[in-house]
Amino acid sequence: MTTLEKNIKAIKSVLSSQDILVFEFKSEAGKKFAAIYADGIADKQLLGELVVKPLRAVKPDDKLEDVKQLLASPEVKDCDKISDGIKEISDGNAVLFVDGEKDFFIIGLKCPPVRAVAEPPTQITVKGPREGFIEDVKTNLGLIRKRIKSDKLQIKTVKVGERSDTAVALVYIDGVCPDGLPEKIEKEIAANKIDIVPDSSYISQFIAKKPRSLFKRCGTCEKPDIFCAKVCEGRVGIVADGSPIALTVPYMIVEDFQSAEDYYITSYRATTLRILRLLSVIIGVILPALYISAQLFKIQIIPLQLLLKISSSVAGLALSPSVEMFLTLFVLEVLNEASIRMPKYVGLALSVVGALVLGDTAVKAGIISTPAIIIIAFSAICLYTVPNLVETTTTLRWLFLIISGSLGPFGMVLFAAFLICYLATEQDYGVPLMAPFAPLVKNDLYDSMVKANINNLKRRPEVFRSKNKVRLQSDENKR
Repeated sequence: MTTLEKNIKAIKSVLSSQDILVFEFKSEAGKKFAAIYADGIADKQLLGELVVKPLRAVKPDDKLEDVKQLLASPEVKDCDKISDGIKEISDGNAVLFVDGEKDFFIIGLKCPPVRAVAEPPTQITVKGPREGFIEDVKTNLGLIRKRIKSDKLQIKTVKVGERSDTAVALVYIDGVCPDGLPEKIEKEIAANKIDIVPDSSYISQFIAKKPRSLFKRCGTCEKPDIFCAKVCEGRVGIVADGSPIALTVPYMIVEDFQSAEDYYITSYRATTLRILRLLSVIIGVILPALYISAQLFKIQIIPLQLLLKISSSVAGLALSPSVEMFLTLFVLEVLNEASIRMPKYVGLALSVVGALVLGDTAVKAGIISTPAIIIIAFSAICLYTVPNLVETTTTLRWLFLIISGSLGPFGMVLFAAFLICYLATEQDYGVPLMAPFAPLVKNDLYDSMVKANINNLKRRPEVFRSKNKVRLQSDENKR
């Protein structure tokens, strides 16, 4: 058995799947070669153009180095371990064996199927860039390099997943990112041994100090412009292969009240919208619970004219206010989940039927009152003004409902105070979740719930402890 046949047999003994193809060919002088690759994720056209055609000129007495000189691929590296070759084939590259040689070449031919760069569905903007991340890590890193052309930009790649071998890239700017932070995150990621990492949400749980917390611990974004802006503030960005959602660490809750469009419109409009989002979330979480609490415990807090309207609407209902509100919210959650899981056009029809027919029928049958439907519908709309916090705020809405129905306004105040105290004491990687409000960092307030003019944002956020604190240098005399 020749050396070439032994190498092929060693590869096929491990990669026995039918989509692992072996292409054997000869040079014009009779020198034998074998290229092994995974069908579907390796570019066969590049294999022919950059490898097979140039090697037709190889002579029988040519050495391995002579063969390497003829290869036209820009990604060629030597290898002597079959185990490394197996990993590269699984990753989409090709392995090239030369007859009579134990060592071999790894040819970069990775070409997995990917979708085109498009505007992300969850971060749509009227003004500003419309490019969004996709599921290919190389494309995403290219979008980042396109915007940050600094020689200080650093990208570290970590392989995660015992079976998936997913590439996870840490992106940061040397001299801006705090010392030791990328190494800490890299250590947290590498310490987790798991079979497969299909999405960046797995990584967010690996690096979170309290992964079971109700509140998220990593910032998320789907737009490279926002990602790059956060990296330039001193954060570490995390891009996982197979996921269009990138992560940023450290994270502050105030980030989710900031829209991508805030930095492309006037500061006055951006400030107004941020305050509107905050009020909407507070209303969305508390309004249903406040309605129940007022009916059961403190009916005098409802204005008289409104109270008369509510009394006429709830007269004759068989359900108590608590059960009525829970039932209405339960129906809303069921309709929401069904509309997402159903096929697109069926889901649209289901939403219309559920909202109009089911709601109207329930009111006429005396099961649910009109105020309950209005409150729950308005609450749901308010929560979606900050889509990144919907998972957390939806759960908080249920908790406030339970507490208000049991303890009334007193219980709601106690629970709200507990949440504020909890958030004020939580931190990840040295950055408090409630920064820059708790603790108060005056310089960082210019880009929190208030959006100041760009000329007032000369310094990077102090809460990140960046070594390079100045991000805007301007001539004072020109302004």
